[in-house]
Amino acid sequence: MRFVHIADTHLDSAFNFLTDKADMGYIRRMDQRNAIKRMINYIKENDVPYLFISGDLYEHSSIKESTIEYINKLFKQIPNTKIFITPGNHDPLIKNSYYNLYNWADNVKIFDSKLTKIEEEEFYLYGFGFDNFTMNSNELNKIIISDKSKVNILITHASLDGSKDQNQYNPITTRELNDLDFDYVALGHIHKRNLEYNDQKIVYPGSTCSLGFDELGEHGMVVGEITKKNGEVKRNIQFMKLDDKEFVREECMTDEMNSLEDLADFINSKEYEDNKLYELILTGGRNFEISNYRLGRLINKDNVVKIKDKTKISIDLEKISNDSSLKGIFIKKMLEKLEQEEYDKEIIEKAIEYGLQSLEGKN
Repeated sequence: MRFVHIADTHLDSAFNFLTDKADMGYIRRMDQRNAIKRMINYIKENDVPYLFISGDLYEHSSIKESTIEYINKLFKQIPNTKIFITPGNHDPLIKNSYYNLYNWADNVKIFDSKLTKIEEEEFYLYGFGFDNFTMNSNELNKIIISDKSKVNILITHASLDGSKDQNQYNPITTRELNDLDFDYVALGHIHKRNLEYNDQKIVYPGSTCSLGFDELGEHGMVVGEITKKNGEVKRNIQFMKLDDKEFVREECMTDEMNSLEDLADFINSKEYEDNKLYELILTGGRNFEISNYRLGRLINKDNVVKIKDKTKISIDLEKISNDSSLKGIFIKKMLEKLEQEEYDKEIIEKAIEYGLQSLEGKN
């Protein structure tokens, strides 16, 4: 059996971190739509019979009906493809959910929180999803795979082997899934794909489109084919890129720059790839005050969308601390705090910087 597996599209995400750039949030939401359209075109061109969507298809808090209508029209373009959706913690099947209120295409099946088993010609599909924004328990213990001659698949949105803070998001373990002996587990919730780290049996496809700088690299869908004969399972599971942009982090050293204008000139002189969105990490020492807001106004590169200042002020603090002036006393006290574990070093360093600026000219 052949299928496409996606998860965590998060349609109509706010993309708040892009709002400093004109129309960037809107453009990124269009990128999400375009990724879904590319997937649909692939399914049409290759006659893929099954589509698994493992939760967080959209953002419940911000989804527009026009977006629901858009993707539903795309689903109608592949009437011979059966679409299985398991709601996640961002798009749960609650009373006012579009999963409840909207008239979806005939080829769409939406799971609720009760375990459901569906029999297809080539496989059995077990599925369940979120009926609230959290799910502390599930019905995995009700699953008994009685016919192992067919392919058996589980689809759900879940935290696999998660930490304690993930226990509210349908916690499951690799051991549980291995004991149940599914031939494929179509998961959602973790935005990084894991094809490279397992046997292609328990799969997170990752987010369809990157949602930020904590989701670097390529994003898209999983395309799979599973056959089972005489108890022998063969899997061909591959990743295919759908997102035409990538989020990238780059370091920028400021040691030899003497003004905000120097830094802006350096950034503007660099070449940046059109299909990438950049976060610049400012590092090293600095000889001037850095204002991210002012710097953003000076940068003329539209795809430099975020700046993180990790520089340290280029001043000999030990030398100043030996001075008997007000500035010296201040620095001595702050250096003592830097050596104490209960204080956040980054906050203390910022306090030193602002303190020095305010004390200029008072000694």
